[in-house]
Amino acid sequence: MSDEQQVAGAADGTGAESGGVHRAGFVALVGRPNVGKSTLTNALVGEKVAITSTKPQTTRRAIRGIVTREDSQIILVDTPGVHRPRTLLGERLNDLVRETLGEVDVVGFCLPADQKIGPGDRFIAEDLVEMRTGRRGPRVVAIVTKIDLVGRDVLAEHLMNVDQLMDFDEIVPISAVKGEQIDVLMDVVTRQLPEGPQLYPDDQLTEETRDDRISELIREAALEGVRDELPHSIAVVVEEVVEVDPDGDAFTPVEPGTGRLVVRATLFVERDSQKGIIIGRGGSRLKEVGSRARSEINALLGRKVHLDLRVKVAKEWQRDPKQLGRLGF
Repeated sequence: MSDEQQVAGAADGTGAESGGVHRAGFVALVGRPNVGKSTLTNALVGEKVAITSTKPQTTRRAIRGIVTREDSQIILVDTPGVHRPRTLLGERLNDLVRETLGEVDVVGFCLPADQKIGPGDRFIAEDLVEMRTGRRGPRVVAIVTKIDLVGRDVLAEHLMNVDQLMDFDEIVPISAVKGEQIDVLMDVVTRQLPEGPQLYPDDQLTEETRDDRISELIREAALEGVRDELPHSIAVVVEEVVEVDPDGDAFTPVEPGTGRLVVRATLFVERDSQKGIIIGRGGSRLKEVGSRARSEINALLGRKVHLDLRVKVAKEWQRDPKQLGRLGF
């Protein structure tokens, strides 16, 4: 960082520039798995548009959250965590991140304050430096996440180490969970965006479709309590969302708003043993997944739904190009 640059929030409390200039553009949040990108996306948007989990590599798509302010519109792209891939799915997720970085105006490089800078961070930094060599690459803002988990001395040392990682345009320490410095981060990002008109309507918060958001909420519920390799083996497909006669045939559609809303979805795993884990003894675990997901889906759709879940085996789907295509990857 040059002498003119500084850690935002520590010495720079100014907001976005005045003068009636409107800025708009795309901002990709990148980082190793489980550094808080999805939590930050939700905090910036002000609503849950990306699922969160303590399991790494939860995000599988470049989810767009939209933040509309008077002076700017920030289109957030919450990318999958960059990691050393062990499957075709992992390779495709890494490719998705690199493709996304080539199309955005600003990159928010997330580096958690409670973890030392490691090989994964350096790998991402090298990629970003290469992108900015010889052509106009994206502006890069270092976002030091999870500052609520460390003391002042640890944070100060971490900020110095981050500063040495590459030539950042700015560095912003934040806590998405506590809401600390979120407004400062939005001001910093706005300054880096190009001038331009609003790209989405005021009330649009995401580009995700209804069915995509439902499938992600089901997958989030299914991730709770599972361990080892199983989280990466779970995929969810929403088969249909249909309104049915509440007093008659559960499969007879009726006019929207007049019946009971039914969501039918399938959870795919890779092995029979995993299917047993997801279902649980006597279907107990699948009921828990359904109950947890249903409350989130009710909130999303603004009405009560009946959630019909099935579990199927798609053998080694993470390594099978055809099955990856059918599952939306």
